Amino acid sequence: MHVLYLDWPCFKGEDLCFSLKNHFGFDVIRFSHEDYTERNSEGFLQTFRELIKKQPIDFCISYNFFPLLARAAHEHNIKYISLVYDNPFVKLYSYTITYPTNYVFIFDYNLYEKLRLGGISTVYYSTLPVNADNISVLLDEPYDKEKLTAEVSFVGSLYNEDHNIFDRMYGKLDDYTKGYVDSIMQAQLKISGYYFIEELLPQPIIDKLYEAEPYQNSSDGAETLANIYADYYFGRKLTSMERIDLLSKVAAKHPLSLFTKDPTAIIPGANNFGPIDYYMEMPIVFHESKINLNITLRSIQSGIPLRCMDIMGCGGFLLTNFQADFLRHFTPDEDYVYFEDEDDLLQKIDYYLNHDDKRRAIAESGFEKVRMEHGFIPILGNLFSIAGI
Repeated sequence: MHVLYLDWPCFKGEDLCFSLKNHFGFDVIRFSHEDYTERNSEGFLQTFRELIKKQPIDFCISYNFFPLLARAAHEHNIKYISLVYDNPFVKLYSYTITYPTNYVFIFDYNLYEKLRLGGISTVYYSTLPVNADNISVLLDEPYDKEKLTAEVSFVGSLYNEDHNIFDRMYGKLDDYTKGYVDSIMQAQLKISGYYFIEELLPQPIIDKLYEAEPYQNSSDGAETLANIYADYYFGRKLTSMERIDLLSKVAAKHPLSLFTKDPTAIIPGANNFGPIDYYMEMPIVFHESKINLNITLRSIQSGIPLRCMDIMGCGGFLLTNFQADFLRHFTPDEDYVYFEDEDDLLQKIDYYLNHDDKRRAIAESGFEKVRMEHGFIPILGNLFSIAGI
């Protein structure tokens, strides 16, 4: 079979192509176009048409969902499988998602359920696949132990960019709206596992947010202003506040290695190594850290972030905030550990740094479960079965 893979700078793309070719025996045709993120591009559609004249395509596949590829595939009655690992991801609200040729797999069950209940029958739920074989290969090669070995580590963004979109909006709000925004954000920071900001944005507040920071829907989009402000503005800011606060508390008590895209970011007491290579360095950090922290982006309501799957898929010990979808696939304190609040986080770091055997047993159990049930072969096999491939 011939599969068209939309080639863009994404995580796991190389693993996906390797598995499609070597495990399933597909002929993988990499397709790239500068307009792949656009909603309308005759150039993209024409390039696709010219390609399939020369090379018949049995189905298309991509990480994340792209309306232009959905349109191109639907035009030629070709099935399109997408694995969505971002949330928020506004392109999911494009009307093109309703095409019957789509099979859109979403890792956040709450989002999947919301779309299904909204009448979108082309979405499905799936965890994100992991290559659990790569870590053994990497550990056989020399690596920088001083940089990549840690007591406690955090890999991810702090969302602390200068002039971020929330701060830009907040600075234009009147005092009453600022007070309302401050109160719901403080309430949200006290609750883990349930993101309620969108529910607490009544129309008068949305009007004030829009006045300060207008948002124009895409021509093919059905996203609401409440959803956009809650997920893209509030969600990132809340995550930044939470990550900086919790990591500062951790670093005050334990050696903390921080790997983030901003090498100048300061967490007092932490050692910031800046960004690391996703394929060659990050797996070693996950394997060689005694404790790997995950603090989920707030707009991911129930899903297991790719970072968590990667940590367990590298044989690392995962300590994460509560996310409901873990309970669908893993056992707490057996495959991973979750914390409920700041005090619980600090206590569990203390405990597992002093109980090596328990920590290693949990990491091994999580690794085996990911390897057996959430690798590319079982996950893609399930996706292909649903899609009739």
